[in-house]
Order: sequence, then C-alpha cells, then structure tokens
Amino acid sequence: MAFGLLQEWPLSMNLVTTLVFLVYGRSLLADLSHPVWFTLILTWLLLIILFSVFAVVRHAESLAEKLGEPLGTLVLTLAVTGIEVMIIIATMSTGKGSPTLARDAMFAIIMIVLNGMVGLTLLIGGLRYREQDYNLQGANAFLAVILPLAVIGLILPNYTNSSPDQTFSPIQAAFLTLVSVALYGIFLTIQTGRHRAYFRTARPTAAAKDAKRKWRIVHEVYSVPYHVLLLLAYMGLLVILTQQLAVPIDFTIRVLGAPVALAGFLVAMLVLAPESLGAVRAALVNDLQRSVNILLGSVLATTGLTIPSVLMFGLLTGKSIILGLDLVDITLLSLTLVLSNMTFSSSRTNVLLGAVHLLLFFAYLLLIFQR
Repeated sequence: MAFGLLQEWPLSMNLVTTLVFLVYGRSLLADLSHPVWFTLILTWLLLIILFSVFAVVRHAESLAEKLGEPLGTLVLTLAVTGIEVMIIIATMSTGKGSPTLARDAMFAIIMIVLNGMVGLTLLIGGLRYREQDYNLQGANAFLAVILPLAVIGLILPNYTNSSPDQTFSPIQAAFLTLVSVALYGIFLTIQTGRHRAYFRTARPTAAAKDAKRKWRIVHEVYSVPYHVLLLLAYMGLLVILTQQLAVPIDFTIRVLGAPVALAGFLVAMLVLAPESLGAVRAALVNDLQRSVNILLGSVLATTGLTIPSVLMFGLLTGKSIILGLDLVDITLLSLTLVLSNMTFSSSRTNVLLGAVHLLLFFAYLLLIFQR
C-alpha cells in the first residue's frame, strides 16, 4: 500500500494546480498575449492533465484486473471516454465555444489511431519480428461496427435536410444516440461474453506473457474501494482543469489564428497518450493482439459513446453541434476506413502496411495547417 501511495504523486500536483487556478485563475488567464506567459500556462496545464490522464487509466486498468469481465472492460472504456467528453464539453462551454470541436476531436482520434498508431505499431512490430499475428475475427468485428458509426456520425450530417449546416435534427440526434449506444452494448456483450475468443491470441508468446507479469509488478492492484476513490479524485480534478485548459486553447484559435482543427488534435493527443503507449509496448513484445484491441477499441468508444454524449450535450444545452466533415476530411476518412479494412483482411502484418498508414497520417497532419 505504501508503494501505491508513492505512485500518486500526480494527485498532489493536480490538487495544487487546481487550487492555484481556482484562486488565481482569472488573473493568470486574463492576459495571454505575451508569448512566454502563454507558453508557460499552456505547457503547465497540458502536463498536469497528461499526468492525470495516465493516472486515471492506471486505476481503471487496475479495476479491470480486479473486477474481471465484463465490468473491467466497461470501467476502462468509460474512464477514457469520460475524459474525452469532459475536455470537449469544457472547451465548447468556454468563451464562444467552437461548434466543430467535437467533430474535429473525434476525427483526430480516428486519424491518429487508425493511421498514426496502427502504422507505428505495425512498423515497429514488422521491423523487430518481420511478421506478426493477431486474431482476424476480432479486428473484423471492431471494423464492422466502427465503419457504419463513423460514416453515419461524421459524413451523413452533410446530406440531411432536416437541420441547417452539417448538423442533425433533434430526432435524428436522438436516434443516432440510441443506435450508437445499442451497437456498442451489443459489441461489448460479444467481446466479453460468447465470442471473447475473437479478441485473444491463440497462443501468446513467452515475451508477451513476461511483459504482462512485469506490468503487474509495476502496477500493483489493491482493493476496489482504493482504486475507485482515487479514480474519482483524479476525474473530479480533471473536470476543473479542463475548463482552465479551454481558455488558452480558445485563445490559440481566436487570437493567434491557429487552425480550428488544431484544438481537436490537442484533445485527441491528451486522451490517446496512455492507450497509445500501451499499444506500442505490446507491439514491442510481439503481442499485436493487445495492440489491436487497445487501438480499435478506442476508436469504437469514440464513435459509439463520444458522439452520443456530445449530441446529448447539444440537445440539453441548445448548442449547435456540427458533426459533418468537409470534403477533404471525408476523403481522408474514407481512405482510412478502406485502408484499415484492407490491412486487417489478413491475419499477418508487415512493415509495408505500417508505412502506408503512417504516410496517410502525415498527410492528415499537413492538411490541418495547409488546405
């Protein structure tokens, strides 16, 4: 237990930062026009939130180990998705609040995961092991749900006539919310129930088993109340800190003239950092199955849970939520979904597939700043 408490140093930093911004937040954020001060505030908040996100995921994973399935998977998914939704809603509620932030963040998550992180893990694994195996049925199950939800949520709003711009009408938003949650619930039942074998490696390598043992040594699992209490503590403080972070992000876009999509990219990077690190570690020990489960699972949670959450926020607050992508992003999304289905059409991967995904990711980065 003493070792566990020593691991909670991010909580102290989080608490001190939260108190400082609650007391002096207005004066600290009043004038961000000086480049050095702006950089200091933004870096400070980003680092504290990033450390806290890692801590939340650590406790969620410990709960997953303690509770078993399906509760473990559900807790982990809800924790990561909750962070994503909190940051999006906090940023949209600050200042003018960009109506496209949710769309940009969700699109960024899809592009970062399906191109950047999938490409990196396949490239690393291919360079180290030449070819890697995974369970094809599991990957296909993920993509079978991701594809329709991504298209309906991020492309279809451009072609509906019931509401202006690239939005859904209240009835359409409510329907998509129900369908998304239902599909995610069905998938979760399959993943943790009758077809859980789809998401496991047939014969885990000795290196993968050894890595899992080492993970358990570093991340000790204590009682359920211990992890629940600390998880809630981190999440509660994150709510306050994300509201503070929204101010410099809003300043970056409105005053400094940064691309609007950059805010969504920053949100996605914060949310995905722990899972991305876990996926890379798994690829390094030849456990590609775990990488696939982590990465495709995060995209599915975004399309299946974040989109409904943001739509409900819009319905309850009356805020306009623009979900429809422009033509450039539709092209990138379509190419990404097609490429992902081609990549996961064989149970063995190699360096070439990773390089192609990374190339598409770099194209996405370029098009954030240069259209």
